[in-house]
Amino acid sequence: MREVAQLAGVAMSSVSRVLSSHPDVSPAMQARVLAAVAELGYQPDLLAQSLRRQETMTIGFAVGDISNPLFAEIVAAAETRLRAAGYSMLLTNSEASPELDAAHIRLLAQRRVDGIILSVSDEQNADTLAALERLDVPVVILDRDVPVPGAVNVFTDHRRGMREAVAHLLDLGHREIAMINGPPIHPVKERRAALEACYAERGLPQTYRFVDGSFAVDFGARAAGELLSLPEPPTAIIAGGNQLMIGSLKVLHARGVVLGRDVSFVGCDDIPISELYEPPIAVVRRDTAAIGTSAAELMLALLGDAETVEDVVLPSEFVARASCGPVPRS
Repeated sequence: MREVAQLAGVAMSSVSRVLSSHPDVSPAMQARVLAAVAELGYQPDLLAQSLRRQETMTIGFAVGDISNPLFAEIVAAAETRLRAAGYSMLLTNSEASPELDAAHIRLLAQRRVDGIILSVSDEQNADTLAALERLDVPVVILDRDVPVPGAVNVFTDHRRGMREAVAHLLDLGHREIAMINGPPIHPVKERRAALEACYAERGLPQTYRFVDGSFAVDFGARAAGELLSLPEPPTAIIAGGNQLMIGSLKVLHARGVVLGRDVSFVGCDDIPISELYEPPIAVVRRDTAAIGTSAAELMLALLGDAETVEDVVLPSEFVARASCGPVPRS
């Protein structure tokens, strides 16, 4: 700053006012100082500034699996909104490990982030809950039932879209429907409840089947293979996640199954393969960009000391495509 002041021919206090966007600075003074900054390549010491202001202008984002296209889109949307508000982002990837969830929450706290957005792998993991309870910064939780005092949530109304999907299959005559799911977390519970409610409302026997495990591509493939190998395989399969959808489609394609004719199929999340596959895949769709933007907006509201910050619930919808058809005759 001293070198900038000398080159610009002004006092160090003037340089400080310009760099901190103080309102009491003339346009001429601002131009002289910024010209000197550009010529010298001066960069403020962010660590020193954060110590002085007691804020780092950084938000931590703890993601369960960044290889999942869903999370990549959510993170991108959140980062865009936070950047526009002057914040940068620190991203961690737990690879669906509850132990890494807890470790990354502690790491972000040590980094003195101003707030944390997260989507944990296990809602009941003791280490994760303990790490969250020790936080003294705002927390926004994505689509998980995690009891954190003071935290706000961005939920998706999974039941709505899944009810539409199941109703569509039932209208086509399907009664033997199987759903491949991940672990017992909020989205999975909501999708299961939607399927059960559709059968109950129509007075149908409980001839559905759930295959629960993980959200990994490999599990989707294994589950789909097991379902197809049953003596009486389901006439319709629902993959409760985009990675499960990819894994299932690998097996269905390898076995020569024609979707919409041999087996009806519904996926979750409208990733590119949904429309590129032949035939196109019916999906339960949600607005991933809206999830990320909403999370960032809630975080900014919390940091701005808003009097009330309420949870956000975003819709889901069913998109019917040719992968769903009538029950096969044989």
